[in-house]
Amino acid sequence: MAKQQTISKPVSLKGVGIHTGNEVTLTFKPADEDFGYAFCRTDLPGSPIIEADVNYVVSTERGTTLEKNGVNIQTSEHVLAALVGLQVDNVLIEINAPEPPIMDGSSKFFIEAIIKAGIKEQNKERFEYIVKEIISYNDEKGSEITVIPSDDYEVTTMVDFGTKILGTQNATMKNLNEFKDNFSNARTFSFLHEIEMLVDNGLIKGGDLNNAIVYVDKELSDETMNKLKKAFNKDNISVKPNGILDNLTLHYPNEAARHKLLDVIGDLALIGTRIKGKVIANKPGHAINTMFGKKLSSIIKSEKRNMAPKIDSTIPPLMDVNQIMKILPHRPPFLLVDNIVEMSENHIIAQKNVTMNEDYFKGHFPGKPIMPGVLQIEAMAQAGGVLCLNNFPDPENYLTFFAKIDNAKFKHPVVPGDTLIFKLELLSPLRRGIIHMKGQAFVDGKLTSEAELLAKMIKKTEA
Repeated sequence: MAKQQTISKPVSLKGVGIHTGNEVTLTFKPADEDFGYAFCRTDLPGSPIIEADVNYVVSTERGTTLEKNGVNIQTSEHVLAALVGLQVDNVLIEINAPEPPIMDGSSKFFIEAIIKAGIKEQNKERFEYIVKEIISYNDEKGSEITVIPSDDYEVTTMVDFGTKILGTQNATMKNLNEFKDNFSNARTFSFLHEIEMLVDNGLIKGGDLNNAIVYVDKELSDETMNKLKKAFNKDNISVKPNGILDNLTLHYPNEAARHKLLDVIGDLALIGTRIKGKVIANKPGHAINTMFGKKLSSIIKSEKRNMAPKIDSTIPPLMDVNQIMKILPHRPPFLLVDNIVEMSENHIIAQKNVTMNEDYFKGHFPGKPIMPGVLQIEAMAQAGGVLCLNNFPDPENYLTFFAKIDNAKFKHPVVPGDTLIFKLELLSPLRRGIIHMKGQAFVDGKLTSEAELLAKMIKKTEA
């Protein structure tokens, strides 16, 4: 797997917000592994941070708006598309306004700034969601997004607005290496009737005819002409033979479809996970992009929860069996954890090598030995006990008692020769000696059993 990447140093760029018309400074800053993308509003007290998370989407009109605790970021997609397009995983985006600078209406200038900062490889591997089956989402307007298995992150967009001016357009990106040169400079576009409505509502104060392609889908009356002259601070406005307002020259005949592809990449960045699959977007827009993103995010999170931890056998364990026995009161043959591989404040990963010498195999299906499911649950609890008791200065003075087992499920039999990997995560902070955990057991990457465990820690003198 590829390693995660961040930028080598901070880099800033300035421009105007398309709707406010105010000057905005945006700064990309390096971030740690697993940080992802987040916006920091430096113009507000406390410099609040809004993570680039699809669950924070509150509006998809004229761009994708994120909001957390009453603080928002508008039109986030062009900035995020640039980061994904250059395969940068971890960046803090400082901004002194509610919207990034529009620049020329594409991701081009953000791409140039990131390249200027330099891209730095980090130590941790990048998690990539590998699409194994078709996943789709459609809405009542006839838009649909589907992702299918592929060896790369591919995107195809198909747009059809039912107008003679724009017509039907398609665009395809075979892999992210194509983004910088073939898609990042595709500018945002709009129709004349939409521009007129925005002008009437006091928006696009930072707009000019160089940061948006305007397709003329209605007659350009004198009244409309005067509105546009005032809005864009132009003495003359005209329509080119190709139906585009003023003297803007298209970068590509299918620039609208390419910009829609850019938007799809920027909006799906909010999933927070690289995708290995082909996205096919028919009539995409920010609304369906983010709804599909929420569906895919939910699927990915569910699969991550049931994903077996990866164990590097060349790295010594965090704790061996002798160190475990200094914390747990259990002893062979009832000590069911051999070593601790990984541990944090909220989770633990442990290991158990199941051998033919286990005492319970003498009586549990002697002709076809299978490890009892209840002992798998007990082993999970012992691993969870290490997690919690390790925080005490005198763990040897405590006992851990089961209080409740919920949602226990047994998926696959465990037999001699298997290596069980246990993953325990706290579902709530440890309070008053009460431990609430979710435990899972895996063999060869397959989930064998799982349960929610509730236990209570009691001093031996009180037991």
